[in-house]
Amino acid sequence: MTTSTSLEKSTPDLRSIEIHEETEALEGYIVDPSRYPNHAAGLKTSHDGFVLVPQPLDTSEDPLNWSPRKKWIIVAIIAYIAALADYTGGTAIITIIPQSIEWHLTQAAVQRAVVGNLFTIGACGLFVVALANFFGRLPVTFFFQTVMVGTCVWSAAATSFDSYLAARIINGFFCSVGQGGALMWVKDLFFFHEHPRVINYIELSIILSPYLGPLITSFIVSGTTWRWGFWVCTILSCIGWLLVFFLDETLFDRDNPPAPRGSYINRLVGVQQAKSWRQRSLLQAFGRPVIAVTKLPVLLILVYYFLNFAWVIGVNTTIAIWLTNLYGFSARGLDRPGYFYFFGIIGVLLGWLAGHFLHDMVGNYYTRHHSGRLDPEARLIITYPATLILCLSLILLGFSFQHQWHYMVIAGFATAQCFGVMIVTTAINAYLLDCYPEGSGEVSAWITASRNWSGFMSTYVQIEWVERLRPARALGIQAAITFASLFLVVFLQLYGKRIRRWQGRMVFRVWK
Repeated sequence: MTTSTSLEKSTPDLRSIEIHEETEALEGYIVDPSRYPNHAAGLKTSHDGFVLVPQPLDTSEDPLNWSPRKKWIIVAIIAYIAALADYTGGTAIITIIPQSIEWHLTQAAVQRAVVGNLFTIGACGLFVVALANFFGRLPVTFFFQTVMVGTCVWSAAATSFDSYLAARIINGFFCSVGQGGALMWVKDLFFFHEHPRVINYIELSIILSPYLGPLITSFIVSGTTWRWGFWVCTILSCIGWLLVFFLDETLFDRDNPPAPRGSYINRLVGVQQAKSWRQRSLLQAFGRPVIAVTKLPVLLILVYYFLNFAWVIGVNTTIAIWLTNLYGFSARGLDRPGYFYFFGIIGVLLGWLAGHFLHDMVGNYYTRHHSGRLDPEARLIITYPATLILCLSLILLGFSFQHQWHYMVIAGFATAQCFGVMIVTTAINAYLLDCYPEGSGEVSAWITASRNWSGFMSTYVQIEWVERLRPARALGIQAAITFASLFLVVFLQLYGKRIRRWQGRMVFRVWK
């Protein structure tokens, strides 16, 4: 679907061996050494033959030069911390029924805590990236994770709904430090050609977590009080807090290399980063997310993702209620809803496994047919079949619920929905990171906001919508909305490169 001019198909005229990442983002990335003069003799390349974009500095201080082992340990920790946000949110979905009984409230009233938590999870990332660009990645992660532990304790110990509601809202604002800043860490540590696979691993953790939470909590609630669901969240959050001590500061300006790194404890609490505060502007740091969302490709992708992910959250947050009311699933016994949530685990794992190969395969195919140049818009090609899978899944789920087909049929269609959204999520993250490498944290935060605010919206309307129109019609409309969103991708593939050239780069400087 991506258009190509004769210039793009011709062999690039590369008269200089210097690589400017922002130019690469506008004109297309070239990582094949044979496309450079003298076979890229003056450039650093990877062990598997790719030209490194960006080119790392000749210093061990540059995170791009760190060992693969250290990089992947950091990725694993960030992925774990990122999963905690939606794991705790998923836990709250299952505790709605016992909480409504304990506090003598309707299920809809208790669900407000889920909705409030989703909204603040979305907002969290926007503050995380602004603070991390000023104070540093490590101290911000340490502080936010510390508060998250406290709010998990508060959620478990709450004695009234009002107290619980406040705990969930504040928890959401601090628990998304890993999600909101995920691409920031990826960009700091990895080169362009490595991005899709690293993103796919982190997004596996993020997309898997909303299903792990309900699955595990269903079994907890079946044997003990709902509070133990949140005590488990507390334990997992404490593990995440301890893992922060194995992270390291990755904020590094290659145009103005910082002073020597100093001691680890100084980096952890921000003392070392404070030495550069006079060179930075906190106001500009908070302005970066605003500048990022003014870029039309960013805004259109956020709308597309919002219109796709909303119905995934809508199904996930209400499926336990549907299983109980329509199929007679109970909290206890062999037919407990916990078993059903394996559909999400299987679907996301299959989506991750397929994406592990497909994202690179599509990129490599595009590069071979465009004279060694990879335009960011190529990352979106794979969203076409994935979006169609999401549409078909919603239509069939609607008929399944309306006609009460066997619950294993429902599980199969819900699995396909999870498969599709996993593919879409990695693709759009890779696309925006390739388009705007200078705004890695900002686009990551906005993607997190889009994902969670779509859940905020769908959780509010899903139950009433289905009850009023019946499942087949309601989910059919959602499928139509999903299909319509695909035209935003078509538009970006046709005009995205021209729009990026017209609007230019994200011009912001945290450094004075």
